[in-house]
Amino acid sequence: MKPLRITVTSAFGVEGLLRREMNRLGYVEHLAVGKGGVTFDGDWLDLARCNLMIRQGERVMAEVGSFPAADFDALFEGTKALPWEDWLGRDAAFPVTGKSVKSALFSVPDCQAIIKKAIVERLKRRWPQTDWLPETGPLYQVMFKITQDQVTVGLNSSGDGLHKRGWRKLGSQAPLKETLAAVVLTLSNWRPELPLTDPFCGSGTILIEAVRKALGMAPGLDRNFAAEAWPQMPADCWRQAREEARGAVRDMPDLRVEGYDIDPEVLSMARYHAKLAGVERYIHFQRRDIRDFRSAKKYGAVITNPAYGQRLGGAGEAAQLYKTMGQALAPLDTWSFYVLTAYPAFEEAFGRPATKNTKLFNGNLECRLYQYHGPRPS
Repeated sequence: MKPLRITVTSAFGVEGLLRREMNRLGYVEHLAVGKGGVTFDGDWLDLARCNLMIRQGERVMAEVGSFPAADFDALFEGTKALPWEDWLGRDAAFPVTGKSVKSALFSVPDCQAIIKKAIVERLKRRWPQTDWLPETGPLYQVMFKITQDQVTVGLNSSGDGLHKRGWRKLGSQAPLKETLAAVVLTLSNWRPELPLTDPFCGSGTILIEAVRKALGMAPGLDRNFAAEAWPQMPADCWRQAREEARGAVRDMPDLRVEGYDIDPEVLSMARYHAKLAGVERYIHFQRRDIRDFRSAKKYGAVITNPAYGQRLGGAGEAAQLYKTMGQALAPLDTWSFYVLTAYPAFEEAFGRPATKNTKLFNGNLECRLYQYHGPRPS
């Protein structure tokens, strides 16, 4: 098979951070950064490595082809012309999902049906004696993107989104996605030698992600991926990629981060998840109100995703919470604060303007990361 065209997809606005993360993994040349992801030519080992090691990406796609289509006939013929028999066996399961942006073909359900039909017609050429395809075999989720009448069709090698690290077993109200937590940590420039506290830690996502990153623990080490069942993908690639990931893990005996919350149930969940993630000895969880927040350490970082209007009783409660938060953190004038929230009047309630704020998306919800940079530690 020819070199794989691999795309690591990302949330809107994260593409530049994802490119730099891929640079650090050794992918430096010929990276094409576009809206919603980073694309490069690679091989099966690269596909496995990206699935295991990328923190800020959403999925790893293997591109099957790209073509222009401004009507349904062009979509059908373009899809049918692609070499699906190189990817899909007779029993392969291939559900179709996708999206369309600024294109004449705006009906996603219609596009799904046409792409599915075109793939079936193509595969019937390969197996002319077949009246139907059972779809009882390995999962090849077909994903398409139509942007300004240009169609790109690929296969989702990840299966579940990469935010599912494998250690979260219990659900919580409005949990922060692990991939977004990784983005927030990158933007904070937090370093493991700097004290870190999350005073609204909830189920512990930010702190668990921070510790695993500090220890060099690959985010995908505790889960499986759809492409592991693909017969054309050499199993040795997964073994090699996992050996590399395990070899990068290091111990940091002095690493210690702290998480507080007023809800004992979510703190219990946070401790459970930290244990499953293998980082419980590095994180101290305690029940504490933000009004009681204190620290004797000269320098440190607060990185948090507190509740906001949608998760509280309304805007009034959010404003009061952030006012209290600003008052509690004011004495820590040498600390840095990073607050992710969808509450639009955060700076006014907090009591001072941010050094910088960055637009991010928590699913479809537009948020801002308000960044308050303290002095550089001496």
